[in-house]
Amino acid sequence: MDTLQQLRDELTYEYTVTKNFFDNYPEGRNNYAPHEKSMKMIDLVTHIASIFGWPVIMLDTSELDISEENQTEKIENKKQLKALLEKEYKASISALEVAAESDLEPSWGLTMKGEKLMERTKYGAIRHALDQITHHRAQLGVYYRLLDIPVPASYGPSADDQNF
Repeated sequence: MDTLQQLRDELTYEYTVTKNFFDNYPEGRNNYAPHEKSMKMIDLVTHIASIFGWPVIMLDTSELDISEENQTEKIENKKQLKALLEKEYKASISALEVAAESDLEPSWGLTMKGEKLMERTKYGAIRHALDQITHHRAQLGVYYRLLDIPVPASYGPSADDQNF
Protein backbone atom coordinates (compact mmCIF):
# COMPACT_ATOMS: atom_id res chain seq x y z
CA MET A 1 0.00 0.00 0.00
CA ASP A 2 1.36 3.43 -0.93
CA THR A 3 0.37 5.51 2.08
CA LEU A 4 2.06 8.64 0.79
CA GLN A 5 0.12 8.48 -2.47
CA GLN A 6 -3.12 8.05 -0.54
CA LEU A 7 -2.29 11.11 1.59
CA ARG A 8 -1.47 13.14 -1.53
CA ASP A 9 -4.72 12.04 -3.18
CA GLU A 10 -6.78 12.94 -0.11
CA LEU A 11 -5.02 16.28 0.34
CA THR A 12 -5.68 17.06 -3.33
CA TYR A 13 -9.35 16.17 -2.99
CA GLU A 14 -9.72 18.36 0.11
CA TYR A 15 -7.87 21.17 -1.67
CA THR A 16 -10.28 21.03 -4.62
CA VAL A 17 -13.34 21.09 -2.36
CA THR A 18 -11.89 23.89 -0.23
CA LYS A 19 -11.05 25.92 -3.33
CA ASN A 20 -14.73 25.72 -4.32
CA PHE A 21 -15.72 26.97 -0.86
CA PHE A 22 -13.23 29.83 -1.10
CA ASP A 23 -14.62 30.78 -4.53
CA ASN A 24 -17.84 31.69 -2.68
CA TYR A 25 -16.07 33.69 0.05
CA PRO A 26 -17.99 36.96 0.47
CA GLU A 27 -15.84 40.08 0.29
CA GLY A 28 -16.77 42.56 2.99
CA ARG A 29 -17.89 39.90 5.51
CA ASN A 30 -14.50 39.21 7.16
CA ASN A 31 -15.74 40.03 10.66
CA TYR A 32 -18.93 37.96 10.46
CA ALA A 33 -19.36 35.38 13.21
CA PRO A 34 -22.66 33.60 13.92
CA HIS A 35 -22.09 33.72 17.68
CA GLU A 36 -19.87 35.64 20.09
CA LYS A 37 -17.89 32.44 20.77
CA SER A 38 -17.42 31.74 17.05
CA MET A 39 -14.33 32.70 15.08
CA LYS A 40 -14.65 35.60 12.70
CA MET A 41 -15.03 34.31 9.17
CA ILE A 42 -11.66 35.67 8.00
CA ASP A 43 -9.91 33.92 10.89
CA LEU A 44 -11.74 30.67 10.14
CA VAL A 45 -10.83 30.63 6.44
CA THR A 46 -7.24 31.65 7.19
CA HIS A 47 -7.01 28.74 9.63
CA ILE A 48 -8.43 26.34 7.04
CA ALA A 49 -5.94 27.50 4.40
CA SER A 50 -3.02 27.26 6.84
CA ILE A 51 -3.88 23.67 7.79
CA PHE A 52 -2.97 22.68 4.24
CA GLY A 53 0.63 23.49 5.22
CA TRP A 54 0.64 21.33 8.34
CA PRO A 55 2.01 18.18 6.63
CA VAL A 56 5.23 20.10 5.86
CA ILE A 57 5.58 21.07 9.53
CA MET A 58 4.77 17.55 10.67
CA LEU A 59 7.29 15.93 8.36
CA ASP A 60 10.03 18.44 9.24
CA THR A 61 9.64 18.63 13.03
CA SER A 62 8.93 16.44 16.04
CA GLU A 63 6.46 18.84 17.65
CA LEU A 64 4.80 22.22 17.41
CA ASP A 65 4.08 24.53 20.34
CA ILE A 66 0.91 26.43 19.42
CA SER A 67 1.45 29.00 22.18
CA GLU A 68 4.37 30.49 20.27
CA GLU A 69 3.78 33.54 18.08
CA ASN A 70 1.44 32.71 15.21
CA GLN A 71 3.26 32.87 11.89
CA THR A 72 0.13 32.65 9.75
CA GLU A 73 -0.05 35.34 7.10
CA LYS A 74 -2.60 38.09 7.67
CA ILE A 75 -5.38 37.63 5.12
CA GLU A 76 -7.72 40.47 4.25
CA ASN A 77 -9.47 39.38 1.04
CA LYS A 78 -10.42 36.48 -1.20
CA LYS A 79 -7.39 36.90 -3.49
CA GLN A 80 -4.95 36.62 -0.55
CA LEU A 81 -6.94 33.71 0.87
CA LYS A 82 -6.77 31.74 -2.36
CA ALA A 83 -3.03 32.52 -2.70
CA LEU A 84 -2.38 31.21 0.84
CA LEU A 85 -4.35 28.03 0.13
CA GLU A 86 -2.39 27.46 -3.07
CA LYS A 87 0.97 28.08 -1.38
CA GLU A 88 0.28 25.78 1.58
CA TYR A 89 -1.18 23.02 -0.59
CA LYS A 90 1.77 23.03 -3.00
CA ALA A 91 4.27 22.98 -0.13
CA SER A 92 2.62 19.95 1.46
CA ILE A 93 2.24 18.06 -1.81
CA SER A 94 5.94 18.66 -2.51
CA ALA A 95 6.88 17.46 0.99
CA LEU A 96 4.76 14.33 0.59
CA GLU A 97 6.30 13.64 -2.83
CA VAL A 98 9.85 13.52 -1.44
CA ALA A 99 8.98 11.75 1.82
CA ALA A 100 9.59 8.06 2.39
CA GLU A 101 7.06 5.75 4.02
CA SER A 102 9.41 5.51 7.02
CA ASP A 103 9.11 9.30 7.51
CA LEU A 104 5.50 8.72 8.61
CA GLU A 105 6.46 6.46 11.53
CA PRO A 106 8.14 8.78 14.07
CA SER A 107 6.14 10.43 16.81
CA TRP A 108 4.91 14.00 16.44
CA GLY A 109 3.44 16.14 19.19
CA LEU A 110 1.30 19.22 19.58
CA THR A 111 2.09 21.24 22.70
CA MET A 112 1.00 24.45 24.39
CA LYS A 113 3.50 26.15 26.69
CA GLY A 114 5.37 22.86 26.92
CA GLU A 115 2.29 20.81 27.84
CA LYS A 116 1.61 17.95 25.43
CA LEU A 117 -1.88 18.20 23.92
CA MET A 118 -1.55 15.43 21.38
CA GLU A 119 1.00 12.84 20.33
CA ARG A 120 0.65 10.63 17.29
CA THR A 121 2.76 9.14 14.58
CA LYS A 122 3.48 11.63 11.82
CA TYR A 123 1.03 9.64 9.70
CA GLY A 124 -1.63 9.99 12.43
CA ALA A 125 -0.90 13.70 12.79
CA ILE A 126 -1.28 14.29 9.04
CA ARG A 127 -4.54 12.32 9.05
CA HIS A 128 -5.69 14.51 11.96
CA ALA A 129 -4.86 17.62 9.92
CA LEU A 130 -7.00 16.32 7.06
CA ASP A 131 -9.83 15.78 9.55
CA GLN A 132 -9.36 19.35 10.80
CA ILE A 133 -9.79 20.67 7.25
CA THR A 134 -13.09 18.82 6.97
CA HIS A 135 -14.25 19.96 10.40
CA HIS A 136 -13.51 23.64 9.88
CA ARG A 137 -14.81 23.67 6.32
CA ALA A 138 -18.11 22.32 7.68
CA GLN A 139 -18.14 25.26 10.11
CA LEU A 140 -17.65 27.56 7.13
CA GLY A 141 -20.61 25.88 5.46
CA VAL A 142 -22.77 26.88 8.43
CA TYR A 143 -21.58 30.49 8.13
CA TYR A 144 -22.44 30.41 4.43
CA ARG A 145 -25.87 28.93 5.04
CA LEU A 146 -26.67 31.61 7.63
CA LEU A 147 -25.59 34.31 5.16
CA ASP A 148 -27.55 32.69 2.30
CA ILE A 149 -24.34 31.97 0.37
CA PRO A 150 -24.45 28.76 -1.70
CA VAL A 151 -22.68 25.87 0.04
CA PRO A 152 -20.58 23.86 -2.42
CA ALA A 153 -20.64 20.07 -2.49
CA SER A 154 -18.12 18.26 -0.32
CA TYR A 155 -18.69 14.50 -0.45
CA GLY A 156 -21.75 14.48 -2.66
CA PRO A 157 -24.16 17.18 -3.79
CA SER A 158 -25.16 19.92 -1.40
CA ALA A 159 -28.70 21.20 -1.05
CA ASP A 160 -27.64 24.09 -3.27
CA ASP A 161 -26.84 21.61 -6.05
CA GLN A 162 -30.34 20.14 -5.88
CA ASN A 163 -33.70 21.40 -7.01
CA PHE A 164 -35.50 20.95 -3.68
